[in-house]
Amino acid sequence: MTMVRTLYSDQWGDTLDRPEDDCVEIRWFDTSIDMSGDEFNEFLGTYAGHVEVCGRRSALVDAVQFRMDFAKMSLGWRDENIIPRYNAAGVKKFAFLLPAGVPPITNDPAPEGPADSPTGNFDSREKALAWIKG
Repeated sequence: MTMVRTLYSDQWGDTLDRPEDDCVEIRWFDTSIDMSGDEFNEFLGTYAGHVEVCGRRSALVDAVQFRMDFAKMSLGWRDENIIPRYNAAGVKKFAFLLPAGVPPITNDPAPEGPADSPTGNFDSREKALAWIKG
């Protein structure tokens, strides 16, 4: 049985430590539909802090229930302020669990932007965790 520990929880989602899977996970809630760009950035900053402290080699973002309008995001901010923290923490794999039918689901994970580690997009938790553990 996999032990999962909640590190942080608020109205937008949970941050979970999954030691047996060697990853720290975000599990977004559908309430993220009401999230502002600043609230998104703050949540990512909190998550990055947990990635740094836990020392896991992988990160998993369960975005199946993520509903925030992408127009509110600043991916440049994430690249400048969050990705370097993942790199410094030694993250080796970054997996996104996406809703079925949402492109791009790939079988060829690769680094994105300034990330040192490959990012994989998956349509099932089993596939994402198998890649993380592989």
